[in-house]
Amino acid sequence: MAHRFPIKEIARQAGLGTATVDRVINNRPNVSPQTRKRVEMALRELTAQEAQMAARGRRVFLDMLVEAPKRFSREIRQAAETALRFFPDTAIRLRFQFQEIMSEEETLAALARIARRGSQGVCLKLRDTPAIRAMVARLAEAGIPVFTLVTDLPGSPRNGYFGLDNAQAGRIAAYLIAQSLPDGPATVLTSRSQDSFRGETDRLTAFRDLLISLKPECRLLDVAGGAGMTAATARSLDNLLAEERPVTAVYSMGGGNAAILRKLSEYRKYPVVYIAHDLDRENRLLLSKGAISYVLHHDLSQDMRKLFRMALDPPHRLTQDSGTRSSEIMIVTRYNLPPLAEA
Repeated sequence: MAHRFPIKEIARQAGLGTATVDRVINNRPNVSPQTRKRVEMALRELTAQEAQMAARGRRVFLDMLVEAPKRFSREIRQAAETALRFFPDTAIRLRFQFQEIMSEEETLAALARIARRGSQGVCLKLRDTPAIRAMVARLAEAGIPVFTLVTDLPGSPRNGYFGLDNAQAGRIAAYLIAQSLPDGPATVLTSRSQDSFRGETDRLTAFRDLLISLKPECRLLDVAGGAGMTAATARSLDNLLAEERPVTAVYSMGGGNAAILRKLSEYRKYPVVYIAHDLDRENRLLLSKGAISYVLHHDLSQDMRKLFRMALDPPHRLTQDSGTRSSEIMIVTRYNLPPLAEA
């Protein structure tokens, strides 16, 4: 495997040991496909960042640990790389670890690696569990600033949350659906990727409270656990949709919308309004076709710029909530769909 970087540097970028990287680089046996992919990705990241690393100023390592479907991880990566352009005087090296589904054990191991090797800042999109909170506290004790993105770990010693106000998003969705529903009884399907993503739970709670207030005759059906993945999301819907009752509206908080729409069609259920989150490629296509009514969107690149600025400016990291910044929520329809940002 051709490269021009020291093995130690590749190992640091990939979050692996030097012996493991050496086995991959020299095509030795007993290397898992996942490990090989991590080394290949690290090499691509080092190559892409080489020009930026030539900038004068400080050299800073920032880690991003994200559990999300590839379609959303791709949006986060692009937003982070776009944000780098606004810091020309600092050589920022981003170390990504993205997984579609990450067990608690894998998450804790990744955070432990970061604690051992050090970092100038860690950006997390992870589940909210006691063990993960304890590891965040360990990072804070080691002097490593921690930031949360899109879904928060409130009450943990993180330095700030960046992303939309999830409760506000839930209320906006409830209002839009209430305005679209006919008079009388209605069934509203809500879909979340995981019970333990705090952001989605906050959306659901606020959505449910306001919708019941506005439309007391509504019946809510909630499904969670598909992780935003196509097959898992479809399987999780089968039991709910087998009922004869029609589905009048959908609020999808965790993605997997193409799978949800296919499953609804399979059961001959056609909602009058469908609300989703984030302008990833899948949602753009569904919105442009009219399959989705609204997308609640926020600018991830703005989130990243704010996060990087906080990570690079220690005097502003005085309290747990000093870095908390809620993003503006945009209501996007097929008629005001913004153009794709340049990669």
